Amino acid sequence: MSFFKNIFKKSKQDQQKINKNTIKEESIDSVFVKNFIDKGGKFLYCTSLQEVTGFLTHIVSENEHWDAVTCIDNDLHKLIGALNIKKSPDFSINTPLFTCCEHLIAENGSILFSSNQLSDIKLSDLTKDFIVYATTSQIVNNQTDGLTGINSHYRGNIPSNIGAVKNYNPNEKEVDFMSYGLNNAKNLYLLLFEDL
Repeated sequence: MSFFKNIFKKSKQDQQKINKNTIKEESIDSVFVKNFIDKGGKFLYCTSLQEVTGFLTHIVSENEHWDAVTCIDNDLHKLIGALNIKKSPDFSINTPLFTCCEHLIAENGSILFSSNQLSDIKLSDLTKDFIVYATTSQIVNNQTDGLTGINSHYRGNIPSNIGAVKNYNPNEKEVDFMSYGLNNAKNLYLLLFEDL
């Protein structure tokens, strides 16, 4: 009996080694993008600021019912300045949000935010439409790395209201009982700028 246990145990261990090696071979960027798209996120890769503004124009024209965009980040105001749409400094459930983020989590394709982007408003209380500007240097392996990055970046002044969007289909019903009542699903466009 122990002979069979050893055979099955070895084959299971070999399979785990193969899975770990496969994950290591795949770049962190491609793992994030794959997981993000698998969850319904809309991914746009940019190598220049002209591409960023071009994609923003396309997103706004694609969503004709949007009459304004909320943006509280002064640096991002420069990117939406040329758009033919009203810009609002106030959060509204009916107005799409253009924002940056803290980190992109490769392990599950989620996007980590804090009070620096969302003020004191919970993700679930914000609009369902997000446009997020991020850079490739913000991609980390997992949520622990993301939180460690926040801790080291904001030493002594750690932001509050840290949360993540993990699902990009707001109409999908949450089946995970651990997340009941905490649906942070967003219709999310990600403008990922190559900065490495």
